[in-house]
Amino acid sequence: MSVAISTRSVTHFSLKKIQIGGLLLRTASVLACLLFWYFAVKHHLNLGIITFANVPSPADVVSAAWNLTQSPKLWSHVTASLYRVFAGFLVASILGVGLGLLIGRSRFAANTLLPPLEIIRPIPAVAWIPLAILMFPSGEFSMIFITFTGALFPILLNTIHGVEGVDPRLIASARSLGGKRMAIFREVIFPAAAPSIITGLSIGMGTCWFCLVTAEMISGQFGIGYYTWESYTLQNYPDIVVGMLLIGVLGMGSSVLIKKVGHKLMPWHVIPQKNA
Repeated sequence: MSVAISTRSVTHFSLKKIQIGGLLLRTASVLACLLFWYFAVKHHLNLGIITFANVPSPADVVSAAWNLTQSPKLWSHVTASLYRVFAGFLVASILGVGLGLLIGRSRFAANTLLPPLEIIRPIPAVAWIPLAILMFPSGEFSMIFITFTGALFPILLNTIHGVEGVDPRLIASARSLGGKRMAIFREVIFPAAAPSIITGLSIGMGTCWFCLVTAEMISGQFGIGYYTWESYTLQNYPDIVVGMLLIGVLGMGSSVLIKKVGHKLMPWHVIPQKNA
């Protein structure tokens, strides 16, 4: 008994050590990027094809970020972008997961639905903007539609991949035990495909932010993308970097949130610990 407790303590200590080491390494990598940025701007680094002569310094960006936090428009920009991202993401999640499950399990659905979707998939978000403006009288809906197009296909393809990757032996075993079609789908196929679906949702959230900025730059009046584009037109270069970093932080936070929620909903899915 005491040997088992001692073994668990050593294992827990080792995991803590690995987690702290990983955290320190990630912090060091961010600091290294900041240091490179600082020295590149200070010495006007010119590498021939890229120059930092006109790039704002980290101190200028921090000052601009502080000024933005004091602005009453900050909350309006953030809430407008969050609303557009999560509205488009929600619709894309429902449609992408639903279609993915259907296409992954039905040959007829795959033959009829997948070809037109594959034709639409390579179209970039910016190419959808003129058509979105024509289709939706509201500019708000057109921007939500752009975020929807960005999130739909990563979610759809990962769901299809997850369903098609389910081990046929699991399905055969469930059938041999008398499982009905819906029971097999609910208790075998969906749980087995869930990790891939969560990965698709996380990727889809990231592409939502990517597409949102494109839409807001062209037709928005509020939002982080609009703020970034407006800063460019007014030549407030530190504000451009602030907008970019804000998009990065919000996008990363949203994706991490999706992963955390997904892991909570999938207690059967064990993620292997990395040793280094």
